[in-house]
Parts: sequence; structure tokens; C-alpha cells
Amino acid sequence: MRQSLPTTITVNRAAGTATGPRILTAILWGMLAWLPTLSAATTPLTIAGISLGSDVTSYPDIVDTNFMKEVVVTDWHGFRKGVISYGFCQYPNQILKIDMKYQDNTEIFYKTLLKKYRQSFGQPDSWHGDAFGVMHVWKWRFTDTEGNDVSLTLQFNGKDARETIGNMVKLSYPRKIEEERLCFVEMCAQKMAETDHGRRQALQESDWSHLIPR
Repeated sequence: MRQSLPTTITVNRAAGTATGPRILTAILWGMLAWLPTLSAATTPLTIAGISLGSDVTSYPDIVDTNFMKEVVVTDWHGFRKGVISYGFCQYPNQILKIDMKYQDNTEIFYKTLLKKYRQSFGQPDSWHGDAFGVMHVWKWRFTDTEGNDVSLTLQFNGKDARETIGNMVKLSYPRKIEEERLCFVEMCAQKMAETDHGRRQALQESDWSHLIPR
């Protein structure tokens, strides 16, 4: 038969109390007190030399990922949300693209919109929807008084989760967007060329301090 190990209890005969459990409790409380400190000390905040909470401007070697900046509007004059894209290279701070999602996302409203669009702009220049009636996409093309190409798109999406559900209008300068993109590519190439070769080599070096969060 297995025998249970006896629990060692020191009896303070003067006071008539058991001190063993008290000592054990004190030890446990001491261990628990260290846990929050240990957790905070091991919380990872840095990977690849970039830290959460740090100022992005403290990393001069990073570059923008998109060739246009974006800002958002919400609950805006009958629209639920809008994304406004603007340039910062060829056309700094100039709005080049506007995507607005209508508050009313029904197909009935889409048909009303399409009727009013046709009254204002004539028949669309092209159809870009699908053959199943899920995506309805009509496009108009214009040239403004300054010779800029203008693209107008009215879109209704009934259930395609890959696109914005509901009604949406897109207004843009296609040629200017392409010029902005090319300017951005050139700017990135120039920045790379101006970067010291030794610095580029240093950025490519790696060890476990870069590869493991810390």
C-alpha cells in the first residue's frame, strides 16, 4: 500500500500554534508577487528592430507603401462612409480619387440612382459587372475643362463578399493617378540610390535579436 508522506509542522509550544502552514503561505504569496513583474518583463514589443508605441519618424529608412494617402469621412451627406485618396509626389495634397458608399444599400435605390445618373450624364460608356446579376458596375468617362481624364463609376453589389456590399460611387482622375504612381516609384528608387551602400548592407544583416520578438 502507498503511504502518504507526513506533513512537517513545527509546533510553537509557547504559543500553542502551528507555524509550518504560515511559512508555506508566506512563500506562496512571495512567489505570486513576482508574477506580474515577470510577465511585464517578457512582453514582446519589438520585432526586426521596430517597436510598438515608438514614433514612426524615428525610422528614417522606411518608405511609404502606397503612392497615395487616404483619409476617411463617415455619415456624410447621405453616405455611410467615404475614402478620399490624395497625392504627395507629383500632385501633393491634390485629391485624385473619391470612393463613397451610399447610406441606402438596396437594389431599389441603385435603380433610382442609375436613372438619375443617366439623366445627368447620358448613357454609360461601359459595363463592368458580372453575368449573374450580383455585381452591377457602370462606368462613364469624361474630359474636364483642363484636359484631365475623369472616370465615374456607379456600383451595386448584392452579395459578393469580396467587394463592398451595397451602393457605391467612385470618381477619379485615372491619368493623374498613374502619374502619381510613377512619381512614387521614381522617388523610392532615388531614395534607395541615395542611401549609403554601407547602410543598405547594415539593414540586410540579421541575427536572432531581429528575428525573434523581444
